[in-house]
Amino acid sequence: MIVNGEHKAYRINDKIYHCGTSVTMGFIGGKWKCVVLWYLRNGALRFSELRRLSPYITEKMLSIQLKSLEKDGLVARTSYGEKAPFRVYYNLTSFGETLIPVIKALTDWGIALATNKGEMIDVDGSEAGG
Repeated sequence: MIVNGEHKAYRINDKIYHCGTSVTMGFIGGKWKCVVLWYLRNGALRFSELRRLSPYITEKMLSIQLKSLEKDGLVARTSYGEKAPFRVYYNLTSFGETLIPVIKALTDWGIALATNKGEMIDVDGSEAGG
């Protein structure tokens, strides 16, 4: 980006971002991060609950996304119990909660677009989508 005639960028955790949009997308970009954050907006959920809410995501991809969101400080992982099976819950951090208005705006925009240009259909789980 250009600031006062000079090329500038942001550095966060040794990553370089060339504009504010790049920063945001670096934290929530991809197909699943926003979806996971959106489902966590109302409180903590277990891995299996997140998986059930997002039937098109694989267990491996959900695990990768949760680890990334935890590493970035957006999601906290809390485990209970000393013996297997452990109960593990994921919830938004206060930092993660700051993204909910942004994600709500994206969700509202998507719903308006889908309503205007598409149709709501019943799915049986065999159709991949988002």
